[in-house]
Order: sequence, then C-alpha cells, then structure tokens
Amino acid sequence: MRVNVVYFGVLREIAGHEREEVELAATARLGDLYSNLQKRLPTLGRFDGSIALSINYQYAGLDERLHEGDEVGLLPPVSGGANASGSQVLRGEDFCVEIVHEPIETASILSHLKQPEDGALVSFEGVVRNHSRGRRTIYLEYSAYEPMALSELEKLARTAREKYPVRELRIVHRLGRLEIGDVSVLIAVASAHRAAAFDAARWIIDTLKKTVPIWKKEYFEDGAIWADGEPFPTKVTVPPSTASK
Repeated sequence: MRVNVVYFGVLREIAGHEREEVELAATARLGDLYSNLQKRLPTLGRFDGSIALSINYQYAGLDERLHEGDEVGLLPPVSGGANASGSQVLRGEDFCVEIVHEPIETASILSHLKQPEDGALVSFEGVVRNHSRGRRTIYLEYSAYEPMALSELEKLARTAREKYPVRELRIVHRLGRLEIGDVSVLIAVASAHRAAAFDAARWIIDTLKKTVPIWKKEYFEDGAIWADGEPFPTKVTVPPSTASK
C-alpha cells in the first residue's frame, strides 16, 4: 500500500521536501506510518507531543487505518512561502469563510455584512506588527494546508453559530508575504446584541489559532524563524515520540 505524506511549516524543512510517497503494509495504521517516519527523521523527536496528524484533511489518531492513496499531513502547532493558488471560499446561509492571497478588504466586507436588524457588528483584525521577540520584524509569510484549513474554518463558523446567538459571520485569512501593517485575518460577527458578537469573535480567533493548519514564518534583519504555535486542543490526538524505542 502506498500513501502520500505532506509536511508543513518547520517539518517541511526537517524532511527536506514538501511531500513523499511511502510504502506500507496493507494493514498499516497511522501509528505505523508515524513510527516509520520517526526512524528515518529522528529530528522529529524535537517535537514530542506537539505534532498532529491528518488523513485526507481531517485530524486523525494513531489507530486510524490507512488506505491506498490516502494523503497524510504532518502538522506542527499552528500559528496562523505560500503557494500560488487563488482564493478559496465556502458559504453557508449564515456564514462565509475564505482563504485569500490578496489584501483583505475589511470595509467592503463589513458594509455587506451589516443589516437593519443588527444592533452590533464586531470585527477583529490580526495585523502584522513591526517587532517580535525583541527583534525588528521585516515581514511575515503565512502558509497553510489549504483544503484542510478551509474545512476547519467552516467547522469554526458552524460551531460559533450554534454556540452564540449571532445572525451572520465572516472569517477571512490571508496567505503569502505580508508587510508591516497588513491584515492577516479578519473575523466579523453581526448580531442583535453586542455581548453575543463579542463572545463569538473572541471564541473564533482563540480557537482558530489552535486548530486551523496555518503557519507563520517571521523574517528579521538577521534571519528567519517559524513562529511558535499554540498547543493543539485536547480533542486532537498528538502522537508521542517513539524515536528512542
């Protein structure tokens, strides 16, 4: 059986390539593949307890069975070069999520979102600042596992609509090179009452930073590093290291 393995963020640099095809026994599970990769890439041990795995764009546990042609993602903690694909959009009756490679048009989005029945329209913009870790930031670069990122954004939007009494919401995340002052993410929530809109927007950004596979690389005058990601939530299975076994 052959499966396709895709590496993201700093793990791509450790592997030395973006993707590879791996041959496994016909009965192999995700844990078997991960053990195989750890033996070949012992540097993965640096990320004990912090890497998540996915199968076909869904987070998966080590006991999950693999099948011919599956795509397995190795995901470092999320923090979010970009590829050249265009914008991707998913729309529901009361939400819209989007991944873009161009500047986010906040004013236009808010204008279209506002309706007469809304007593509150709360927006949050994540903005590229000019410093990090005591160093001057030159620019940032965001990359993502785009199909899975869009799916996870949709889950966030649907869950937020279930949790909070809001009328409609938008989530837009930008990828690629962002300069100082650029908007990396926009969350906009329309509701009859301000409390629900504030609560929903705060919950979305806090959860997005933990579950959506988007990564940030910070460029300074003297080098570049991958930003530290947020720990995955407890519902996401994170495999322990087996490199020393």
